[in-house]
Amino acid sequence: MIDLHCHMLPGIDDGAPDLETALQMARVAVADGIEITACTPHIFPGLYENTGPGIRQAVAALQAELDKAEIPLTLTTGADVQLCPDLVAGLRSGRILALGESRYFLFEPPHHTAPPRIEDQVFASMAAGYHPIITHPERLHWIESHYETMKRMAHAGAWMQLTSGSVTGRFGKRPQYWSERMLDEGLVHILATDAHNLRNRAPLLSPARDAVAARLGEQAAIDMVVTRPRAVLENVPPSRLPDTVGLPKQAATGLGFLRRLFKAA
Repeated sequence: MIDLHCHMLPGIDDGAPDLETALQMARVAVADGIEITACTPHIFPGLYENTGPGIRQAVAALQAELDKAEIPLTLTTGADVQLCPDLVAGLRSGRILALGESRYFLFEPPHHTAPPRIEDQVFASMAAGYHPIITHPERLHWIESHYETMKRMAHAGAWMQLTSGSVTGRFGKRPQYWSERMLDEGLVHILATDAHNLRNRAPLLSPARDAVAARLGEQAAIDMVVTRPRAVLENVPPSRLPDTVGLPKQAATGLGFLRRLFKAA
């Protein structure tokens, strides 16, 4: 499996606080079957002033420590990118890192407030030749009122990435409900850990992979944790990759959704 979203680099954002924690997170990932991890610290102006060159250096240093400790995990570069007016310019200059130097990048919307013109930013990046992967939409506080926005972006070609813990209920009933709805409607492209620590945000991907396999079939799960993530790192165009799958429309839009939502409220 390949994890495209992990905050493992020690001491540069709200992820691993030190090297020992990072090494232990790597061991947990390997034990779970993860072979490649993208280290994706936040790029958040005013809070986490990380840049492409600094992230590359930190990834190389951590990879050396993993190799020294004989932990068989391959690291690659990336960032969890917040909305900013110079997004495309930052990607072009290398100040903002795409995943593994590819056309794909992680785009993290604000958690608490729907940003104005988010679709414009997403489509502008696509017009410039980049491909946004929108991280953890199921956990956004405003997804209820802007779910149609997410659907429009997905149908226009942006990719949606769910956090593994949301799928398995680790973040509670509400994110699990939206995860299941997006899965059933065929809107999900990638699963990732978004791991931050060893306590409640460990780098575990297989439980969510198994949940998706039980819901949508084995191939759908493989595509979310192997096929598309590997294609991202190999910079394969989205047009050459398998389409997402969901449940038949009647099953995916039935009253079960409403019942689960009321329970989650």
